[in-house]
Amino acid sequence: MRSDQSPGSASTVHRILPVEPYSSLEAYIQAGGGDGLIAARKVSPDIVIDELAASGLRGRGGAGFPTGEKWKTVRANASEILRTSVVVNAAEGEPGTYKDRAILLANPYAVLEGALIAAHAMEAATVVIAIKARFMDQIARMHAAIDEIAKAGWSDGIDLRIVEGPAEYLFGEETALLEVIDGRPPFPRIAPPYRRGVTEVVRSEDDVDSGSGLAANIQMATEDNTSGSPPVLVNNVETMANIPAIIALGSAWFRTVGTRESPGTIVCTVTGAVTTPGVGEVAMGTSLRTIIDQIGGGVTAGRSIKAVLIGVSNAVLTGDQLDVAVAYETMAAIGSGVGSAGFIVIGDDINAVGVASGVARFLSIESCGQCTPCKSDGLAIASVLSAAAQGGADADGFEALTDLLGSVADEARCSLARQHQTVVGSLLASFESEFRAAFEVGADATETPLIAEVLHISDAGTELDESFAAKQPDWSYEQTDSGKTPVERLTDHRQVE
Repeated sequence: MRSDQSPGSASTVHRILPVEPYSSLEAYIQAGGGDGLIAARKVSPDIVIDELAASGLRGRGGAGFPTGEKWKTVRANASEILRTSVVVNAAEGEPGTYKDRAILLANPYAVLEGALIAAHAMEAATVVIAIKARFMDQIARMHAAIDEIAKAGWSDGIDLRIVEGPAEYLFGEETALLEVIDGRPPFPRIAPPYRRGVTEVVRSEDDVDSGSGLAANIQMATEDNTSGSPPVLVNNVETMANIPAIIALGSAWFRTVGTRESPGTIVCTVTGAVTTPGVGEVAMGTSLRTIIDQIGGGVTAGRSIKAVLIGVSNAVLTGDQLDVAVAYETMAAIGSGVGSAGFIVIGDDINAVGVASGVARFLSIESCGQCTPCKSDGLAIASVLSAAAQGGADADGFEALTDLLGSVADEARCSLARQHQTVVGSLLASFESEFRAAFEVGADATETPLIAEVLHISDAGTELDESFAAKQPDWSYEQTDSGKTPVERLTDHRQVE
């Protein structure tokens, strides 16, 4: 667990992703596991939070927000009546990303230890692991690890449980995730978790609509805190897995790898036009080219790298930007971001318009419809790009696309609509000539790659969620779309607050 270097590798490290999966809690303990929880429980919550803040750990779920600051904010907003809860966000669904599921299979104990340290720091009595029901292997592994931890006495006094949720992308958005825990569909809130948490009412199987896997006919929560629900601390799987070693070995140890502004390691997923798609842990500050070469085995033979998608959340990088250091400050400096470190390599045989069409379809389908421009303009963007990719673009399509990109994020309550602007907009800016050519009357059709959740990565390659090709904008898989937004179809009323 504490090894910083793997044999024969200059960049791959194994702080939270071990060379071989831990076979048992005892194996984890022999590698140094458990020391962080022991150390944390010997000191006050404020000391734990201060050490975490000093480490410089930033959330690995995509936003990169300083973890210590997040913990301080949640603790400062604690209720005097009801206890804060801790939630582990294991609802991974960013296209091109598989790192959280790899961690859960190889090292579930570090995730749970980190969550128990968080419970001590928040003085919480409830820890929830929120995970997609489709992640059956990871759920089984977590149940087994929870049983081992309970038998060892680690979770005494803590209600440690798993909540299984829907397959939708928005389940991974932290406020939508809290909605699912409270028994509702994954529709983002306005109020942040430190202002409004969970009521700790977990839905039963009887509350689930068998057609969609979502809680049906349940009114959405209001945005005030009249329900009396306390704040909740939500952290991603990888973030939680980093915490035990920070508390056991100290913030200075954590900073021995990485950069000043982005200390520590990051677990990356490399898929697309590469020889050996996979997941690996590297020091922050490692170049993207090195990550692609070491984890992905380099670009597919006979191809060159045209672009790299960072999931569907950050500006695309072009083939001449591969030497950028993967760190929050360096990625931001070139107008992009680290995201969840899911790198989809696009070969030079793929047209940028087809890529944009795949991205736009994913985002427009996964939009919930609470914000009208996000859904309606998103679907319009996808339609315009699909027509261009199929060689049937309207002469005014290019101008229509740019106009729609300007309005899609109006009054957006979550980041999904802005992702449309960022990813599609960056593809347009980087490959404008390809876009203009595609919008000429009589242009040739081009391939549209499937942009969807990674279901599995193995020696045989990357398995994507092929069923997404049949998903309708209303989140159903019916032959014909209902014409309703997911919000209209799955709730009694549209949320207005």
